[in-house]
Amino acid sequence: MSGHSKWHSIRFKKGIADAKRGKVFTKHAKLIAIAARAGGDPDMNPALRTAIENAKAENMPNINIERAIKKGTGEDKDAAQIVEAVYEGYGPGGTALLIQTLSDNKNRTVANMKHIMSKHGGNLGETGSVAYLFDRKGTIVVSLEDKDPEEAELAAIDAGCADAELDDGSLTLYTAPNELIHVKDNIADAGYKVESTILSYIAKNSVRVDNEETARKVLKLMDALDEDEDVGEVYSNFDIDESIMEKLS
Repeated sequence: MSGHSKWHSIRFKKGIADAKRGKVFTKHAKLIAIAARAGGDPDMNPALRTAIENAKAENMPNINIERAIKKGTGEDKDAAQIVEAVYEGYGPGGTALLIQTLSDNKNRTVANMKHIMSKHGGNLGETGSVAYLFDRKGTIVVSLEDKDPEEAELAAIDAGCADAELDDGSLTLYTAPNELIHVKDNIADAGYKVESTILSYIAKNSVRVDNEETARKVLKLMDALDEDEDVGEVYSNFDIDESIMEKLS
């Protein structure tokens, strides 16, 4: 497992603490609002259905979900429009970053991204500067609970998964973007609990970070970006040894 994948695993497991600060609920509300623009009925809008399922998996209250749908469909006339954008940049140790934002104020978001990157040894790049280093893929996190890992991997293949990665009680499935919902439904129908379903950017090749101090700077930058209210997801190509990753995380 790459260092970046391990970081996402650690980050996912601390989701309850994040939710207490409101960060997770805010992100889900924005994602639901964006998905709801294509229609407010989850039975007719697979993207909205997935966004709602992800929000419920992290215990987002139904009233918050309903409010977010109204914002997206335009029923809430006073709601500011949420715009999704991706910023590219470089972090410590020559690492590349893609920062997915969900914001109602582009100027604020850009200023925040520049400040955070500069403070933590990174800098924003031009459009296209690092995007070519990543592939767009569907990502499904499945909880294994008491299920056999090998059987789960076989079930993932049967579900149409292109690749899978096992880690500490969970299985991450990777799919083509247009196969995400199909594979998610198949693995759920096979009796597995789906924890999250998103479209991700996966690095084609990784940058090895062996120095502990550089690794510390990389993780501090990732955490700082993740804490910003406009940031939905952060993707990078770093690969830190698991022992260093566990120590610093």
